[in-house]
Amino acid sequence: MIELYEYNPRWEEAFIRLKTVFETELGNLIIGIEHVGSTSIKGMIAKPIIDLDIIIENYDRLSEVVTKLNGLGYIHQLQWSFKGRETFERVNEKLPCHSEFIKHHLYVCDENSIELKNHLDFRDYLRTHPEAVEEYNQLKVCLVTSKSTRAEYTEGKTHFIFNILHKIRKNKLDRNF
Repeated sequence: MIELYEYNPRWEEAFIRLKTVFETELGNLIIGIEHVGSTSIKGMIAKPIIDLDIIIENYDRLSEVVTKLNGLGYIHQLQWSFKGRETFERVNEKLPCHSEFIKHHLYVCDENSIELKNHLDFRDYLRTHPEAVEEYNQLKVCLVTSKSTRAEYTEGKTHFIFNILHKIRKNKLDRNF
């Protein structure tokens, strides 16, 4: 069963704690870390799971990052990865530096990845369009109350996300003409 929670400012605090750990442990192997997903948007209902995109310059750094993340208790999930967005899963609930465990999804994206661009564009759009946040919240509640499976819930959100991304791309094209 999927449980949604009202926006919680502690999600941002949790992201910052995780970001600090990854910046410390990965150092110059990465060029940034972004908080993406519903927990990164004020007013958004969400599953209490932090989504993080660790950004690397290019795939030349990936093997070093994978090795470091393995040392931190993460396994590279090849079956859920594709070029531009690599997925990692925790094998235990202990983080380095005595940080408390915070449920999270971890991705590594190269800086030119379309997946990274989609994550950031969608997040930034919702942060500046409260009416879209409300519409997305209503969709999520509808999906959860209709007894959707996790796969159905995710699929049910996909059309909304693609429509927003299409609108963003169209607006960018219109401004360039």
